[in-house]
Amino acid sequence: MMLSAEGVSVRYGDKPAVQDVSFSIAPGQWWMIVGPNGAGKSTLVEAIARGVPYSGRILWGEREIGSYSSRDYAKKVGILSQTRRTEYAFTVAQVVRLGRYAHQRGFLRGGDAAGPARMEEALRLTGLTGMENRLLTTLSGGEIQRVFLAQVLSQDPRLLILDEPANHLDLKYQQALFSLIGDWLKQGERAVLSVVHDLSLARRYGTHALLLDQGRCAARGTLPAVMSPDHLKAVYQMDVHAWMRDLLTPWQE
Repeated sequence: MMLSAEGVSVRYGDKPAVQDVSFSIAPGQWWMIVGPNGAGKSTLVEAIARGVPYSGRILWGEREIGSYSSRDYAKKVGILSQTRRTEYAFTVAQVVRLGRYAHQRGFLRGGDAAGPARMEEALRLTGLTGMENRLLTTLSGGEIQRVFLAQVLSQDPRLLILDEPANHLDLKYQQALFSLIGDWLKQGERAVLSVVHDLSLARRYGTHALLLDQGRCAARGTLPAVMSPDHLKAVYQMDVHAWMRDLLTPWQE
């Protein structure tokens, strides 16, 4: 296994946000974290990102993630979160280059021979080639999302964690984004963990799923088993399968 969560819980004061959640990610898997608003999806990702205190254990291999330095952990786990600072006048190239920090050495953080190629590939994959000198403050929300995805891809992690990656993206770039992540996943010992609201995207691209309900695990495992009609109806309090089929009907006419 790459990363394992064992009995993970997170509290905000007296309020439990995540309660006793366990699951494990292996190479080649794309896990989708799904559930209603307030289910604890983003909070669980924050714990894995070491952004909030938690109880239980989160392991990379056999080591607790807190035992790794920030640079060493960044070589293993890349995270695209919903919270990003975009008010500074950095160029696209400067933002993407920050993804290579963990791979640089020495007093001035040089010695990253693979850096230029990784950055060029990340820019190409995200459709940003030719925009390297554009200022972040001049970009649209969708373009900014792609810049920060390029930063994470240039980091070259083994586990890619995405919190609502399709936010602010139009349909063309949603398709491109999920397709390129699928291609990225096939290259070597890699895995993906995504928080998604769109259950259709989860069904289309995921291999495994973690279904959360009020901070607890309602189901986990292979995606078809987790996203069964009974599991989804119990969590969403509606017949999700019937609703999805109904939405599809106009496109079949």
